[in-house]
Amino acid sequence: MDMDPKLQATLAAILSFFVVSSILATIIILCKDSKRGNRQSHSRGIPQSRPGSRNRTVPTNYNNNLNGNFESSACFDPTLTRIAMAELMAATQNFSPDLIVGDGSFGYVYKAKLPSGKVVAVKKLAADAFQGFREFLAEMETLGKIHHPNIVKILGYCSSGSDRMLIYDFLEKGSLDEWLHGTSSSSSDYFDDAGSASSSLRLPLSWDTRTKVVRGVANGLCYMHSLEVPIIHRDIKASNVLLDANFEAHIADFGLARRVEGAHSHVSTQAAGTMGYMPPEYMSGAVMATMQGDVYSFGVLMMEILSGRRPSFPFLGVDGKEIRLIEWVNQMMEKNNYIEMVDANILKDDLNETVVVEYFKIASMCVTESSKHRPSMKEVVDLLDGITK
Repeated sequence: MDMDPKLQATLAAILSFFVVSSILATIIILCKDSKRGNRQSHSRGIPQSRPGSRNRTVPTNYNNNLNGNFESSACFDPTLTRIAMAELMAATQNFSPDLIVGDGSFGYVYKAKLPSGKVVAVKKLAADAFQGFREFLAEMETLGKIHHPNIVKILGYCSSGSDRMLIYDFLEKGSLDEWLHGTSSSSSDYFDDAGSASSSLRLPLSWDTRTKVVRGVANGLCYMHSLEVPIIHRDIKASNVLLDANFEAHIADFGLARRVEGAHSHVSTQAAGTMGYMPPEYMSGAVMATMQGDVYSFGVLMMEILSGRRPSFPFLGVDGKEIRLIEWVNQMMEKNNYIEMVDANILKDDLNETVVVEYFKIASMCVTESSKHRPSMKEVVDLLDGITK
C-alpha cells in the first residue's frame, strides 16, 4: 500500500532534522576535545609524548617556555654568570648577521662578548617548534652531562618564548672544514678586543696538525662510546669539528646525537647524517643508528683530513673518470700509492711513508662495508697510539 505523500514528506523532514542535529553535535564534541587537548599540550610546554621519549629529561624551569609565558635561563658552568635574553641580545648586537660565525644543523652560531668580558659562541636554534625543541633537548641531554677535552663545552642555555639559545666556549680557529677546504665564511674572521673583525690568514694544515686532529676526534668519540650510557653523534663531519687556538679538535653540533641503551643502537624513523659521511647501512634503509655508524663517518673524515678531498664531491681519478673519495683511496691502496694520496699542500719530503701507510690503513678499516667488521673507537685509538713517528 502506498504511503500518503504528506505523511512521507513529514517523516522525511523529521529524519533530516535528526541527521543534521547528529552531525552538528558530533562537530561540537570534536571541537571541545581538540581545545582540551591543545590546553593540555600547552600546559605541559612540550610536545605530546611519543614512543621512546618518556625518559627524556626536560631542563629545570623549561616547562611552558614554548608558550612564551616567561623567560628562563640557566647555566651548567658555575663560573659563568646567569644570562638573560636581554644580555644575549646586547652581546650579539641583536643577533647581527655580521657576528654569525657558523651555521649548525638547526640554527646560526654567533660570536658574543658577555658583560664579564668572556667570549662565547651562541647558537640560536631555528624557531620551528618541533625541530628546534628536539635539537635543544638533544644537546642538553648529551653535552650538558659530559666533559672531555675533545668535545665542545656547553656553558648554559637561555630560553625566551619560542627562542632557544645554547651557549658554548668559543673556539678561536673555527671549523676544520674551513681549514681543509678554504670555505669562505664570517667564521674565518677573528675579533680583536674592540670587537672589530679582521681577515685571518689561513695556511694549509701540516701533516702533524692533521694527525693531531685525527687523534683528537678519535679520543672524543671513544669517550662518548665508552660511557655507561653511550652517546652516538650521528653526524661526524669536518664542519662539526671545531679547532681551538692550539688546533686541538673539539667535536661539536650534537643536535642529532642520541644516548642509547640495550644493544647500543638507536631506532630512528629516518637516516640521520650528511651525504658522503653516512654509512652504507643507513643509505640502504636501516633504522638502527649505531656506534659502528659513527666509526664509518670517522673513517671518511680521516681520509678527508689526510687527502684534503671532500667525500661528497666526485673528482677525476688517474684514469680520467669521475670517482669518489673512498673508492679512490681503495684503488690507490691496491697500487701502494700512499704518499700520492696525501694532500698536495703538504710537503712530501717531511712525510714518513710508514706512518702515512698506517693512517690510511686505519681509515680503510673504519669504512669497511660490513658494520660488524669495523673496529670500535677504542680499538681505533689503540691503533693510532701504536703509530710511532
